[in-house]
Amino acid sequence: MERIIEICCGSYYDALQAYRGHAKRIELNSGLHLGGLTPSLASLKLTKKNTDLKVICMVRTRGAGFHYLSEDFETMKEDCRLLMENGADGIAFGCLDENANIDIEQTKQMIEIIKEYHGEVVFHRAFDCVSDPYQSIELLIELGIDRVLTSGLKAKAINGKDLIKELQQKYGDRIEILAGSGMNASNAKEMMDDTGIYQVHSSCKDWINDPTTTGKNVSYSFASAPHENDYDVVSQELVEKLVKSIR
Repeated sequence: MERIIEICCGSYYDALQAYRGHAKRIELNSGLHLGGLTPSLASLKLTKKNTDLKVICMVRTRGAGFHYLSEDFETMKEDCRLLMENGADGIAFGCLDENANIDIEQTKQMIEIIKEYHGEVVFHRAFDCVSDPYQSIELLIELGIDRVLTSGLKAKAINGKDLIKELQQKYGDRIEILAGSGMNASNAKEMMDDTGIYQVHSSCKDWINDPTTTGKNVSYSFASAPHENDYDVVSQELVEKLVKSIR
C-alpha cells in the first residue's frame, strides 16, 4: 500500500505550501488554533484551481467539543453540501452525543450528503473523546465511514501507538486508520512501521510575524510567547522533510 501524507491546512496559502512540498492530500480548514473549523469556499476553489491536491474539507462550526446544537448541525449540513458542490473530494467531521458516544443520527445525515456527491467520509478526532474506541469504530464501519483520524485517544499519536496498532490489526481491512497529532519527520516512519498504518496527518507548522497583532492597549494574539505576534502556517520545508522521511 502506498504511504500517504495528509497535511492539515488552515488556508489557501497553507495548501500551496503543502502542494509545493509534494503532499498529495490535505485537510482544508480555517481557525486551526481552535482545532480546525470549516474553510471558506474561496480557499477551496483556489486550491482546486491551482493544485492537483486531493482536498478533504473540515466541517466544524465552532471550537470546543463535538456535541452540536440543532442550529450548529443545520449549518454543518449546509456547509457540507456547499463544499461538495464546489469541488471538495471529501468531508471530515465528527458528531458526538452528550455522553461522548457517536451521534448516530447526525452521522448518518452527514454521510448521506457526502455520498450523494461520491465523496470520501472521514470521522475526525472527535473519535479521541469516545470512551469505547472498539465499539465506536465498529459503529463507524457499520454506518459507512471511510476513514478515521485518531491519536489513539492520547494527546499525541505516538503515545497512542499501541491502540492505533490494535485498531489497524482488527479493523484496517474495513476502515482506513489515519494517525494524527504530533506527527512529523522524526516519527512518521516509526508510526507506520510499528503499527502497519500507511497514512499520517501532520500540520508541519511554522510561524509568520504580523506586527499589527498587538497595539499599545489592545491585543489580538492567540499564541503564547514567543509567538504572541505570529500566526501559524504550513511550512513547505517541513512538508518536504516529512514526505521524504517515510520512503
